Amino acid sequence: MKLSEMTIRSDESAAFALRELYQSFGYLRYKISKFEEYDFYARNKSFLVSESVLTFTDTNGKLLALKPDVTLSIVKNTKDGNGIQKVYYNENVYRVSGRTHEFQEIMQTGLECIGEIDLYSVCEVLSLAQKSLSIISKNYILDISHMGFLSSLLDEATSDEELKRGLLSFIREKNIHGIKQLCADSEINENISERIVKTASLYGRLADILPTLRSLCINSGMASAVDELESISEVLALNGDSGRLHVDFSIVNDMNYYNGIIFQGYIDGIESEVLSGGRYGNLLRKMGRKSDALGFAVYLDRLERFGGADNSFDVDTLILYDDSSDVKALTKAVNSLAADGISVVAQKSVPQGLKFRTALKLTERGLEPVETND
Repeated sequence: MKLSEMTIRSDESAAFALRELYQSFGYLRYKISKFEEYDFYARNKSFLVSESVLTFTDTNGKLLALKPDVTLSIVKNTKDGNGIQKVYYNENVYRVSGRTHEFQEIMQTGLECIGEIDLYSVCEVLSLAQKSLSIISKNYILDISHMGFLSSLLDEATSDEELKRGLLSFIREKNIHGIKQLCADSEINENISERIVKTASLYGRLADILPTLRSLCINSGMASAVDELESISEVLALNGDSGRLHVDFSIVNDMNYYNGIIFQGYIDGIESEVLSGGRYGNLLRKMGRKSDALGFAVYLDRLERFGGADNSFDVDTLILYDDSSDVKALTKAVNSLAADGISVVAQKSVPQGLKFRTALKLTERGLEPVETND
């Protein structure tokens, strides 16, 4: 029997569809342990979505953590090698939920490419990010930024790392006044200051923004980043959905970890991003590795109340029967409704608190309506 979509939550149905998508592009399933040594996460807290980590003491006295992130664990447990390791995961992580603001076991899916990252790898991952979003909703936007462009621009402004972090913070907030004030207080060249302000203000379709980005370039690092963005635009246009790829430099991540493309995906009906990813080769270098890396995660917990099943009812149909009811007729009625994709429960009385769409009573004449809640 085919499983009805009406019986699957949005996050569950998305997980099945995304797994099929990633497998169709040759990504292999990666399974990891539920926990790691806490010290591993403590050293890389700024890489995590949330710095809150659930910890416990093992029987040998070692402090362990229930994994708050999958990417770090995959990176830790893979080795440098030739080519690219392409893996996907469907794992539970343990972090503060954006909806309840409490620690929660959250289902997360995503993919990682680790190895010799090239233009094709970047375009494939971005294309799969778009396809992932379209599985969830046809009304989506994928916002893209480039840490190589930003870091090269800020290198022109200052060599002070703390000042760079301050500027990045204002860029993330699109705080134009804050950028101007900090540049003035730090005596940053006015021409550079204007370019930072203009970069922070940019938003629009990637293809439309490229000429402006090109005009802002003042060094080879910025030009190289724009070259990559231009190539990405041309390749992703082959998918016929390039209009949903936008530039937004307020997407900012830690330069100690990220060294290229970063991106976030949004769908209509959910305020926060449901997908986030980027190129994080600097993380691997920090860990003494030679490989580069790129990937993204889909936050399935944010889909729990989006689309999918109608959560206003526990069951579609309640069938009431008594001791005199024909068990064969009751079984036939239940099976018939279930075969039609209608959720059904048979009870002698209405269970307390049960939310049902329709109540029927089995009599000698067959099923007769008792109550409808549509």
